[in-house]
Amino acid sequence: MACYLHPERQVYRSELLDTMPWLRHGFGTALAVDWPGDTATLKQTHSDHVHVVATSCCGEQGEGDALVTNVAGTAVSIRTADCVPVLLADPVHHVVAAVHAGWKGTSKAIVQRAVERMTADFGTRPGHLVAAVGPAIGECCYEVSADVGVQFTRYGVEIPKEGKPHLNLAQINRMQLVEAGVAQVDVLDVCTKCEATLCHSFRRDGERSGRMHAVIGIYTEGRN
Repeated sequence: MACYLHPERQVYRSELLDTMPWLRHGFGTALAVDWPGDTATLKQTHSDHVHVVATSCCGEQGEGDALVTNVAGTAVSIRTADCVPVLLADPVHHVVAAVHAGWKGTSKAIVQRAVERMTADFGTRPGHLVAAVGPAIGECCYEVSADVGVQFTRYGVEIPKEGKPHLNLAQINRMQLVEAGVAQVDVLDVCTKCEATLCHSFRRDGERSGRMHAVIGIYTEGRN
């Protein structure tokens, strides 16, 4: 399975998540105009805080970097411009999550905290989960300081004697998902800094960079 670009909506989608007719999802691009509409969001703080959305709602729901819900008709979303967007779905209990994972959130294993919250609050079994990792800055472009890089050496990051280490945050989040017991993971191999037409990038464009929305939600009852 893989992620692909929907040519009309200009939204990346996961083939794995596409197999669930009760689910809406997508990783928006810079060309996704008027998408995704009303969603529940957070004031993102590069934390490992997971917020549960228990009622039908939209707009900002507090501070944190992951949203979980099982409410039909509700979509949750996060915003990125180089950080890693991760979408999770439990096909058994119909629970979904959207996760924002920058290097700080990744160092705190934010995706694993989201899986744990889904397990504790909704009875999700990690082995049933399906995940998709969207567009993020690639290892080719994500140079970091040695004190940041050393936090990820257990995931194969090397600290060079000269120069600075590079991180592949998308793959590190995939590995953290696998560690948490998630076996089915789609990963989109697109570097946001390199892909200037489709992707916003803070590393490339600085403060004038836009943001892309990663969205997942549950259709209202009765819709296939």
